[in-house]
Amino acid sequence: MLTLTRRGLVAALVSLALVSPALSQDWREQFPELTIGISSGENETDAIARNQPYADYLSRELGVPVNIVRGTDYAAVIEAMRAGHVQVASVGPAAYALARKIMGEDIAPVAVTLDGDGNLGYYSIIAVRADSDYRSLEDIKGKSFAFADPNSTSGYAVPSYYLATELNTSADEYFSEVAFSGGHEQSVMALTNGTFEAVATHWRNEEAGNIQTMENKGLIEKGSTRIIWKSPVIPNTPVMMLTSLPQELQDEFKTALMAFPEKDPEGFAEYTRGTSSGYVAATHDDYLDVIAITEFNAAQRRKNGN
Repeated sequence: MLTLTRRGLVAALVSLALVSPALSQDWREQFPELTIGISSGENETDAIARNQPYADYLSRELGVPVNIVRGTDYAAVIEAMRAGHVQVASVGPAAYALARKIMGEDIAPVAVTLDGDGNLGYYSIIAVRADSDYRSLEDIKGKSFAFADPNSTSGYAVPSYYLATELNTSADEYFSEVAFSGGHEQSVMALTNGTFEAVATHWRNEEAGNIQTMENKGLIEKGSTRIIWKSPVIPNTPVMMLTSLPQELQDEFKTALMAFPEKDPEGFAEYTRGTSSGYVAATHDDYLDVIAITEFNAAQRRKNGN
Protein backbone atom coordinates (compact mmCIF):
# COMPACT_ATOMS: atom_id res chain seq x y z
CA MET A 1 0.00 0.00 0.00
CA LEU A 2 1.28 3.45 -0.93
CA THR A 3 1.12 5.91 1.95
CA LEU A 4 1.46 9.67 1.42
CA THR A 5 2.22 12.19 4.12
CA ARG A 6 0.30 15.49 4.02
CA ARG A 7 3.36 17.13 2.45
CA GLY A 8 3.62 14.35 -0.10
CA LEU A 9 -0.05 14.58 -0.94
CA VAL A 10 0.16 18.31 -1.54
CA ALA A 11 3.22 17.85 -3.72
CA ALA A 12 1.50 15.15 -5.72
CA LEU A 13 -1.59 17.27 -6.30
CA VAL A 14 0.51 20.23 -7.36
CA SER A 15 2.43 18.06 -9.82
CA LEU A 16 -0.79 16.62 -11.18
CA ALA A 17 -2.27 20.09 -11.63
CA LEU A 18 0.76 21.11 -13.65
CA VAL A 19 0.19 18.33 -16.14
CA SER A 20 -3.60 18.31 -16.03
CA PRO A 21 -5.25 21.56 -17.16
CA ALA A 22 -8.61 20.19 -16.01
CA LEU A 23 -7.45 20.57 -12.39
CA SER A 24 -6.30 24.16 -12.90
CA GLN A 25 -8.77 26.65 -11.47
CA ASP A 26 -10.23 29.02 -14.03
CA TRP A 27 -10.19 32.63 -12.88
CA ARG A 28 -13.96 32.77 -13.42
CA GLU A 29 -14.47 30.49 -10.42
CA GLN A 30 -12.76 33.09 -8.24
CA PHE A 31 -14.37 36.06 -10.03
CA PRO A 32 -17.81 35.05 -11.32
CA GLU A 33 -18.38 38.74 -12.07
CA LEU A 34 -16.21 41.82 -12.42
CA THR A 35 -16.75 45.43 -11.44
CA ILE A 36 -15.35 48.50 -13.18
CA GLY A 37 -15.26 51.76 -11.26
CA ILE A 38 -15.70 55.16 -12.86
CA SER A 39 -15.88 58.72 -11.58
CA SER A 40 -17.15 60.84 -14.41
CA GLY A 41 -17.72 64.56 -14.64
CA GLU A 42 -21.13 63.71 -16.11
CA ASN A 43 -24.24 63.17 -14.02
CA GLU A 44 -24.69 59.58 -12.86
CA THR A 45 -27.44 58.62 -15.31
CA ASP A 46 -25.49 59.79 -18.37
CA ALA A 47 -22.23 58.32 -17.12
CA ILE A 48 -23.69 54.85 -16.53
CA ALA A 49 -25.52 54.91 -19.88
CA ARG A 50 -22.38 55.90 -21.78
CA ASN A 51 -20.32 53.17 -20.10
CA GLN A 52 -22.88 50.40 -20.62
CA PRO A 53 -21.65 49.39 -24.12
CA TYR A 54 -18.17 49.02 -22.57
CA ALA A 55 -19.53 46.69 -19.86
CA ASP A 56 -21.67 44.75 -22.35
CA TYR A 57 -18.73 44.17 -24.68
CA LEU A 58 -16.43 42.98 -21.89
CA SER A 59 -19.16 40.69 -20.53
CA ARG A 60 -19.39 38.98 -23.91
CA GLU A 61 -15.64 38.70 -24.38
CA LEU A 62 -14.72 37.58 -20.86
CA GLY A 63 -17.69 35.30 -20.26
CA VAL A 64 -18.73 36.82 -16.91
CA PRO A 65 -21.02 39.75 -16.05
CA VAL A 66 -19.13 43.05 -15.97
CA ASN A 67 -20.77 45.78 -13.89
CA ILE A 68 -20.20 49.54 -13.91
CA VAL A 69 -20.28 51.46 -10.62
CA ARG A 70 -19.86 55.22 -10.36
CA GLY A 71 -18.09 56.64 -7.34
CA THR A 72 -19.25 59.92 -5.86
CA ASP A 73 -15.71 61.16 -6.47
CA TYR A 74 -12.28 59.85 -7.51
CA ALA A 75 -11.30 58.95 -3.94
CA ALA A 76 -14.38 56.74 -3.58
CA VAL A 77 -13.35 54.67 -6.62
CA ILE A 78 -9.82 54.27 -5.27
CA GLU A 79 -11.10 53.19 -1.87
CA ALA A 80 -13.34 50.62 -3.56
CA MET A 81 -10.31 49.25 -5.41
CA ARG A 82 -8.26 49.14 -2.22
CA ALA A 83 -11.05 47.13 -0.57
CA GLY A 84 -11.23 44.76 -3.54
CA HIS A 85 -14.80 45.70 -4.48
CA VAL A 86 -13.64 47.10 -7.84
CA GLN A 87 -11.09 45.28 -9.99
CA VAL A 88 -10.65 47.77 -12.84
CA ALA A 89 -11.11 51.53 -12.99
CA SER A 90 -10.87 54.46 -15.35
CA VAL A 91 -10.01 57.65 -13.47
CA GLY A 92 -7.91 60.68 -14.30
CA PRO A 93 -4.11 60.74 -14.13
CA ALA A 94 -4.05 62.62 -10.80
CA ALA A 95 -6.44 60.08 -9.31
CA TYR A 96 -4.08 57.35 -10.54
CA ALA A 97 -1.27 59.17 -8.73
CA LEU A 98 -3.36 59.08 -5.54
CA ALA A 99 -4.14 55.39 -6.05
CA ARG A 100 -0.47 54.62 -6.51
CA LYS A 101 0.38 56.55 -3.35
CA ILE A 102 -2.19 54.58 -1.36
CA MET A 103 -1.81 51.14 -2.97
CA GLY A 104 1.70 51.13 -4.39
CA GLU A 105 2.35 48.34 -6.88
CA ASP A 106 -0.97 46.68 -6.03
CA ILE A 107 -2.34 48.80 -8.86
CA ALA A 108 -1.01 49.56 -12.33
CA PRO A 109 -2.15 51.19 -15.58
CA VAL A 110 -2.67 48.73 -18.43
CA ALA A 111 -3.90 50.90 -21.29
CA VAL A 112 -4.66 54.46 -22.32
CA THR A 113 -6.99 55.81 -25.00
CA LEU A 114 -5.88 57.61 -28.13
CA ASP A 115 -8.02 60.48 -29.31
CA GLY A 116 -9.52 60.55 -32.80
CA ASP A 117 -6.29 61.96 -34.23
CA GLY A 118 -4.12 59.37 -32.48
CA ASN A 119 -2.93 61.75 -29.74
CA LEU A 120 -2.28 60.61 -26.18
CA GLY A 121 -3.31 63.71 -24.27
CA TYR A 122 -5.80 66.40 -23.35
CA TYR A 123 -5.69 69.76 -21.54
CA SER A 124 -6.78 71.62 -18.46
CA ILE A 125 -8.48 74.90 -19.22
CA ILE A 126 -9.78 77.86 -17.28
CA ALA A 127 -13.06 79.17 -18.65
CA VAL A 128 -15.12 82.30 -18.04
CA ARG A 129 -18.51 83.41 -19.32
CA ALA A 130 -18.41 84.68 -22.88
CA ASP A 131 -20.25 87.86 -21.88
CA SER A 132 -17.55 88.80 -19.35
CA ASP A 133 -14.58 91.10 -19.96
CA TYR A 134 -12.06 88.50 -18.73
CA ARG A 135 -9.51 87.38 -21.32
CA SER A 136 -6.44 86.32 -19.31
CA LEU A 137 -5.41 84.93 -15.93
CA GLU A 138 -4.50 88.45 -14.89
CA ASP A 139 -8.08 89.58 -15.53
CA ILE A 140 -9.57 87.09 -13.04
CA LYS A 141 -7.32 88.00 -10.13
CA GLY A 142 -9.53 88.69 -7.12
CA LYS A 143 -12.55 86.96 -8.71
CA SER A 144 -14.45 83.84 -7.58
CA PHE A 145 -13.15 80.50 -8.85
CA ALA A 146 -14.17 76.82 -8.77
CA PHE A 147 -12.10 73.67 -9.07
CA ALA A 148 -13.89 70.42 -9.93
CA ASP A 149 -12.56 67.80 -7.50
CA PRO A 150 -9.41 67.68 -5.33
CA ASN A 151 -8.30 64.50 -7.15
CA SER A 152 -9.07 65.77 -10.66
CA THR A 153 -6.08 66.27 -12.94
CA SER A 154 -7.51 68.96 -15.20
CA GLY A 155 -9.99 70.27 -12.66
CA TYR A 156 -7.47 70.83 -9.86
CA ALA A 157 -3.94 69.38 -9.95
CA VAL A 158 -2.67 70.95 -13.17
CA PRO A 159 -4.19 74.45 -12.80
CA SER A 160 -2.99 74.59 -9.17
CA TYR A 161 0.52 73.65 -10.25
CA TYR A 162 0.67 76.29 -12.96
CA LEU A 163 -0.73 79.01 -10.72
CA ALA A 164 2.18 78.27 -8.40
CA THR A 165 4.89 77.94 -11.04
CA GLU A 166 3.76 80.53 -13.62
CA LEU A 167 2.30 83.19 -11.33
CA ASN A 168 4.13 82.31 -8.09
CA THR A 169 0.87 82.22 -6.18
CA SER A 170 -1.88 79.88 -4.98
CA ALA A 171 -5.59 79.81 -5.71
CA ASP A 172 -6.41 80.95 -2.17
CA GLU A 173 -4.13 83.96 -2.56
CA TYR A 174 -5.09 84.80 -6.14
CA PHE A 175 -8.88 84.53 -6.04
CA SER A 176 -11.41 86.15 -3.73
CA GLU A 177 -13.31 82.88 -3.30
CA VAL A 178 -12.25 79.29 -4.08
CA ALA A 179 -14.44 76.19 -3.90
CA PHE A 180 -14.73 72.63 -5.20
CA SER A 181 -17.90 72.27 -7.24
CA GLY A 182 -18.03 68.48 -6.99
CA GLY A 183 -17.45 67.73 -10.67
CA HIS A 184 -16.76 69.15 -14.13
CA GLU A 185 -20.38 69.56 -15.16
CA GLN A 186 -21.15 71.23 -11.83
CA SER A 187 -18.30 73.69 -12.37
CA VAL A 188 -19.49 74.81 -15.78
CA MET A 189 -23.11 75.01 -14.66
CA ALA A 190 -22.01 77.19 -11.72
CA LEU A 191 -20.06 79.38 -14.15
CA THR A 192 -22.94 79.94 -16.53
CA ASN A 193 -25.45 80.64 -13.75
CA GLY A 194 -23.16 83.23 -12.19
CA THR A 195 -22.08 81.42 -9.02
CA PHE A 196 -18.42 81.65 -10.05
CA GLU A 197 -16.57 83.94 -12.41
CA ALA A 198 -14.03 81.36 -13.60
CA VAL A 199 -13.68 77.56 -13.42
CA ALA A 200 -11.22 74.82 -14.33
CA THR A 201 -12.27 71.86 -16.49
CA HIS A 202 -11.00 69.58 -19.27
CA TRP A 203 -10.71 70.18 -23.02
CA ARG A 204 -9.32 68.06 -25.86
CA ASN A 205 -9.77 70.06 -29.06
CA GLU A 206 -12.30 72.33 -30.76
CA GLU A 207 -14.76 69.44 -31.07
CA ALA A 208 -14.27 67.53 -27.82
CA GLY A 209 -14.21 68.47 -24.15
CA ASN A 210 -16.49 68.97 -21.18
CA ILE A 211 -17.93 72.26 -22.41
CA GLN A 212 -18.70 70.91 -25.90
CA THR A 213 -20.36 67.82 -24.40
CA MET A 214 -22.55 69.98 -22.18
CA GLU A 215 -23.49 72.14 -25.14
CA ASN A 216 -24.41 69.10 -27.20
CA LYS A 217 -26.59 67.77 -24.37
CA GLY A 218 -28.35 71.10 -24.04
CA LEU A 219 -27.08 71.73 -20.52
CA ILE A 220 -25.57 75.10 -21.47
CA GLU A 221 -26.00 77.38 -24.46
CA LYS A 222 -23.47 77.10 -27.27
CA GLY A 223 -20.89 79.85 -27.11
CA SER A 224 -21.78 80.79 -23.53
CA THR A 225 -18.19 80.31 -22.28
CA ARG A 226 -14.72 81.43 -23.30
CA ILE A 227 -11.35 79.78 -22.63
CA ILE A 228 -8.71 82.13 -21.23
CA TRP A 229 -5.96 79.62 -20.32
CA LYS A 230 -4.87 76.20 -21.55
CA SER A 231 -2.26 73.93 -19.95
CA PRO A 232 0.46 71.89 -21.61
CA VAL A 233 -0.73 68.45 -22.71
CA ILE A 234 -1.79 65.96 -20.00
CA PRO A 235 -1.54 62.18 -20.61
CA ASN A 236 -4.94 60.60 -21.18
CA THR A 237 -6.91 58.78 -18.48
CA PRO A 238 -5.45 55.32 -17.81
CA VAL A 239 -7.36 52.08 -17.43
CA MET A 240 -5.90 50.71 -14.22
CA MET A 241 -6.17 47.23 -12.73
CA LEU A 242 -5.40 45.40 -9.51
CA THR A 243 -2.12 43.54 -9.99
CA SER A 244 -3.26 40.90 -7.48
CA LEU A 245 -5.79 39.55 -9.99
CA PRO A 246 -5.01 36.15 -11.57
CA GLN A 247 -2.58 36.62 -14.43
CA GLU A 248 -4.94 34.86 -16.83
CA LEU A 249 -7.65 37.39 -15.98
CA GLN A 250 -5.27 40.30 -16.47
CA ASP A 251 -4.13 38.96 -19.83
CA GLU A 252 -7.64 38.23 -21.11
CA PHE A 253 -8.89 41.65 -20.01
CA LYS A 254 -6.04 43.44 -21.78
CA THR A 255 -6.61 41.43 -24.97
CA ALA A 256 -10.34 42.17 -24.93
CA LEU A 257 -9.81 45.85 -24.17
CA MET A 258 -7.35 46.37 -27.03
CA ALA A 259 -9.75 44.65 -29.45
CA PHE A 260 -12.81 46.72 -28.39
CA PRO A 261 -12.65 49.24 -31.30
CA GLU A 262 -12.42 46.48 -33.92
CA LYS A 263 -14.78 43.89 -32.42
CA ASP A 264 -17.55 46.31 -31.42
CA PRO A 265 -17.03 49.58 -33.31
CA GLU A 266 -20.55 50.85 -32.61
CA GLY A 267 -20.26 50.16 -28.88
CA PHE A 268 -16.80 51.71 -28.76
CA ALA A 269 -18.00 54.83 -30.58
CA GLU A 270 -20.93 55.20 -28.18
CA TYR A 271 -18.67 54.69 -25.16
CA THR A 272 -16.07 57.22 -26.33
CA ARG A 273 -18.58 59.55 -28.07
CA GLY A 274 -16.58 59.03 -31.24
CA THR A 275 -13.57 60.89 -29.82
CA SER A 276 -11.15 57.94 -29.59
CA SER A 277 -9.39 55.82 -32.19
CA GLY A 278 -8.34 53.02 -29.82
CA TYR A 279 -5.99 51.99 -27.04
CA VAL A 280 -2.26 51.59 -26.53
CA ALA A 281 -0.45 49.94 -23.65
CA ALA A 282 0.35 52.16 -20.66
CA THR A 283 2.92 51.93 -17.87
CA HIS A 284 3.52 53.65 -14.55
CA ASP A 285 6.35 55.68 -16.09
CA ASP A 286 3.89 57.40 -18.42
CA TYR A 287 2.43 59.23 -15.40
CA LEU A 288 5.58 60.29 -13.56
CA ASP A 289 5.12 63.95 -14.55
CA VAL A 290 1.56 63.98 -13.22
CA ILE A 291 2.71 62.28 -10.02
CA ALA A 292 5.37 64.98 -9.62
CA ILE A 293 2.70 67.68 -10.04
CA THR A 294 0.44 66.11 -7.40
CA GLU A 295 3.38 65.78 -5.00
CA PHE A 296 4.31 69.43 -5.58
CA ASN A 297 0.74 70.51 -4.86
CA ALA A 298 0.65 68.42 -1.68
CA ALA A 299 3.91 70.00 -0.51
CA GLN A 300 2.51 73.45 -1.19
CA ARG A 301 -0.61 72.68 0.85
CA ARG A 302 1.50 71.48 3.77
CA LYS A 303 3.64 74.60 3.49
CA ASN A 304 0.55 76.79 3.61
CA GLY A 305 -0.96 74.83 6.47
CA ASN A 306 -3.87 73.40 4.44
